[in-house]
Amino acid sequence: MRAVVLTQPGPVENLHLRDLPVPEPRPGWVRIAVKAFGLNRSELHLRLGYAEGARLPVVPGIEAVGIVDAAPGTDLERGQQVAALMGGMGRTYDGGYAEYTVVPRGQVIPFRSDLPWDVLGAVPETLQTAHGSLTTGLDLRAGQTLLIRGGTSALGYATAALARDLGATVLATTRQRDRLDDLAAHGVDHPILDDGDVAARARRIAPDGVDAALELVGTPTLPDTLNATRVHGTVCFAGMLSNEWTVPEFYPIGYLPRGVRLSAYGGDASDLPPAVLQTILDRIAAGTFALWPTTVYPLDRIRRAHHDMETNAVSGKLVVRTTDGP
Repeated sequence: MRAVVLTQPGPVENLHLRDLPVPEPRPGWVRIAVKAFGLNRSELHLRLGYAEGARLPVVPGIEAVGIVDAAPGTDLERGQQVAALMGGMGRTYDGGYAEYTVVPRGQVIPFRSDLPWDVLGAVPETLQTAHGSLTTGLDLRAGQTLLIRGGTSALGYATAALARDLGATVLATTRQRDRLDDLAAHGVDHPILDDGDVAARARRIAPDGVDAALELVGTPTLPDTLNATRVHGTVCFAGMLSNEWTVPEFYPIGYLPRGVRLSAYGGDASDLPPAVLQTILDRIAAGTFALWPTTVYPLDRIRRAHHDMETNAVSGKLVVRTTDGP
């Protein structure tokens, strides 16, 4: 099989497309014929050497979609459509950047869909994080206001779509003026140009502060996001587009505005209910739920895809197809 191997931390040139043996699943594990996989900032952090506990060399990739090829000792059958995500994929064992991957049954979510594989590949991990951030991280309710910091990321677009579907008013930021129209076209009520003082702009729309905020950029913008949020509002830290995720010498009383709550979210396959995944896929197929912007690459363009992710050259989700078939 063809697979992408990260040999050591560093530039995109450390990603190598190689021919490897097709892996054998042990009981309780599932071999998936991968049709597509989404790219995630987690894999960029791995390549840059920020991932703790990762073994190298490794086939990266924390998610994949495809067809069950073998599943000894499990309830899955050969030929089923499945998504696999998280649980050590691409870190402690080989992940989804390959034509076949082997993962524990607990990381696999079955589904049924006639959507193209590049569309299916854009959904699982992004949906998992968006759904978990809104429910567990923020407990967002209909009628509330939500600020998304980093709105033109795949997770930003997905969260905006789910929040609007819930009945919330959505504010979302971008640092690029030419992407404001993209935010509006994807259902954002108030696109905001991020000039470093988003709190002031947000409070012109919600004078008391927003009810909830999703921080996807990282610690450099977190203080401004906290200041955009009302007393008893909640900020959920769920992304690190800036590659910065720690606060040096954190002093809570001086750092946190009075009464503003700070939470965080990071999930696993078990945090994405199969019914939620199936419902969103069905609604995308029916045209009642808009998929976030997606850019698709062939497997042999993985270095280009990683370069585009690292430099924020495209907005939305980056997806790699492992096959040219349907």
